[in-house]
Amino acid sequence: MVTHRPARVDRAHGTPRAPGHPRNRVVAEAAIVASASADGGTRLPVLQSQAPLVLRRTPDAVYLVGGAAGPIGGDVLSLRIEVRAGATLRVCTAAAAVALPGPDGLESVLTVTATVGPGGRLEYLPEPTVIAARARHATIIAVTMAEGAALLLRDELILGRHGEAGGASRTSLRVDYAGRPLLRQALAVSGTDSVSLGPAILTGRRAVGMALRAGPGTGADVKASFAPEVAVMPLAGPGILVTALASDAVLLRRRLDLVGSVDGDLAAQELDIAAG
Repeated sequence: MVTHRPARVDRAHGTPRAPGHPRNRVVAEAAIVASASADGGTRLPVLQSQAPLVLRRTPDAVYLVGGAAGPIGGDVLSLRIEVRAGATLRVCTAAAAVALPGPDGLESVLTVTATVGPGGRLEYLPEPTVIAARARHATIIAVTMAEGAALLLRDELILGRHGEAGGASRTSLRVDYAGRPLLRQALAVSGTDSVSLGPAILTGRRAVGMALRAGPGTGADVKASFAPEVAVMPLAGPGILVTALASDAVLLRRRLDLVGSVDGDLAAQELDIAAG
């Protein structure tokens, strides 16, 4: 089933609004359901879009294509993903998202909620989110994995466009595996906050991100290792987490791609990339 529904929009131009109600606010929801087919492939019985969250299927992935600028301050966007038993789904975005300030100074919010059934695999690999000057944005991700499920997830943040200090961002990631907590992680940074930019958090870098690989046997033989601006950490469960800082998006991606190479010597690869 493929559906497209208009988002609930409150525009300031010519439309009465209650006092204190956000102007130009967009509330949108999108949903993907992936099921295993009889021939061993994956079918998508539900692919539901609501602008600006527009979904497009390609042979290798489902792409989230921005149907409008933003997110803009005050927008509330949500994406629901369900990967049923034995199915495989890759979700990507067509380009980086640029979070922009709204007229009311409010925070924009993107919530991603995913479930992965037994033997299912989800790859959630969006392009970076760029936080423009004076913008406030939150990304909230929650994943529930059944026993035997697999996950590859990446989240990247860039403070500011070229020449900008960047706005404020908060991210939250919660992952459960087989009914138990696997990872709880949160980060709040701002391009104009001296604490965020200081040695305890960003060390002056404008690109920060994490990549998580989770599932049976993942990270079991990997030792925790650290190098300047890169950390490789096996989790107390079937998973491995790479976190990294970088001066730009290209170097950040190179460092986070370590999580896709769990069969190699991660520590050695990490040190090579950290020096790059």
